[in-house]
Amino acid sequence: MTHQPYHHGKLREALLARAKEFIEDAGVEGLSLRQLARDLGVSHAAPGKHFRDKQALLDALALDGFRELNARMTGASEAAGDHRSRFVGIAATYVDFAVSHPVLLAVMHSTKHHPDASDELRSIGEEGMRIARGLFTEAQDAGELASGDIERLALVCFVSLHGAALLAAGNLLDGASADDLTIATTDLLWAGMVAGLPASPGVGTV
Repeated sequence: MTHQPYHHGKLREALLARAKEFIEDAGVEGLSLRQLARDLGVSHAAPGKHFRDKQALLDALALDGFRELNARMTGASEAAGDHRSRFVGIAATYVDFAVSHPVLLAVMHSTKHHPDASDELRSIGEEGMRIARGLFTEAQDAGELASGDIERLALVCFVSLHGAALLAAGNLLDGASADDLTIATTDLLWAGMVAGLPASPGVGTV
């Protein structure tokens, strides 16, 4: 894949953009600061001014990825329409991001759960769940959804949609489209939330 040329004064942005391209093409294992330096035509030492090592680069990729995803999900949650249509919009946004950036999404989630993940990354990584909880709270207050544990509802929806997203990203839908799967999944989830989910202990957070 071709990449944008490096412009003086924006090396950090160029490194992140090229790293994002690289991992989607070749995976995370082959990613290195030295390779990125060669790709951008700068000295091998230059990336070290911005990222101390490969993990620091992955952390930055994860942060940028969550910021982009969160912005899209926020837009979907604030779009015109009723609560159900906005829920479908949020879900479609997540699945679309996963299909477009499967490796980046894996990096985002694995980095968020890394023992050394920063508080900033953990907080930004939870924003999607906060968006979902906010929408479900509004829908419950409006009488559109049955009362229930908002945290649990958001988790069940995340697990279902993340699974659908991974299948879609891996081309494992046996001919079904990602859009059709997203609609079917959100239909079932919304119906379950309208009816009310049975209590079940021991469900945590992601």
